[in-house]
Amino acid sequence: MYNYEAAISRNIGWLSEREQHVLKDKRVAIAGMGGVGGAHLETLTRLGISKFQLSDFDVFEVHNFNRQAGAAMSTVGQPKLDVMVKRALDINPQLEVQYYDTGINEKNVDAFLEGVDLYVDSLDFFALSARKLVFRKCQEKGIPAITAAPMGMGCAFLAFLPGGMTFDEYFRLDGYSEEDQLIRFLIGLSPAVLQKSYLVDPSRANFQEKKGPSTPMAVDLCAGIAGTNAVKILLGRGKVVVAPYGLHFDAYKNKMVKTWRPGGNANILQRIAFVVAKRILTRKKR
Repeated sequence: MYNYEAAISRNIGWLSEREQHVLKDKRVAIAGMGGVGGAHLETLTRLGISKFQLSDFDVFEVHNFNRQAGAAMSTVGQPKLDVMVKRALDINPQLEVQYYDTGINEKNVDAFLEGVDLYVDSLDFFALSARKLVFRKCQEKGIPAITAAPMGMGCAFLAFLPGGMTFDEYFRLDGYSEEDQLIRFLIGLSPAVLQKSYLVDPSRANFQEKKGPSTPMAVDLCAGIAGTNAVKILLGRGKVVVAPYGLHFDAYKNKMVKTWRPGGNANILQRIAFVVAKRILTRKKR
């Protein structure tokens, strides 16, 4: 028989019993149930959060095996959303879950964010249209929004809180081609570029084919960093690093950097980074 108090009892000590019950009643939205999304859902469920709004329209494939929690021989071809909801309910059968199996769009984004206390971005790197839509709606509704991006064998973290710098103000994507938007999104996520020095085969990062290399370690680090910041935001306890500041921890480089880009991608350092990245990409295409 499931018992919530017993299931979360080992959290107590790092969290008080009162804080644990506050978390139980919080509602978190996660768009994307693949690599980081699946890890976020499992981490936050084990943390004791009991209400979720979830979205994904994709199915598991063999190439997901290296990093996605729900990917296994038994789930190939199955909807990621169905598999991950089942896994989460197996951890806490009392979860309250609303899910959106067609992805997030203009028609359902308001319902997706209804009553939400925190949005955790887990969309595919290349899903810029949906990502911009959700972050803008979070800004309108005063919902804290965080993103923890897997980079090499590390994690780059950004937070956009009500009243602070917005996603659009930081990344400044509008008015650029899709390729340039992707470059701007990448350099905005990871201004320190800690992962660059140990990428052994750059040809595996292909914007045209919309695919790139990944590691399971990065996904797990993202879940830990996002989960920790979820605790701080939802409980109002502990300092959150907010854009234009960001965090980048790289386990391979044994390094942690706190980045600061006033003006976001309008910053001179970001403009230089964009030119360099654009040249590299153009050279690769040639």
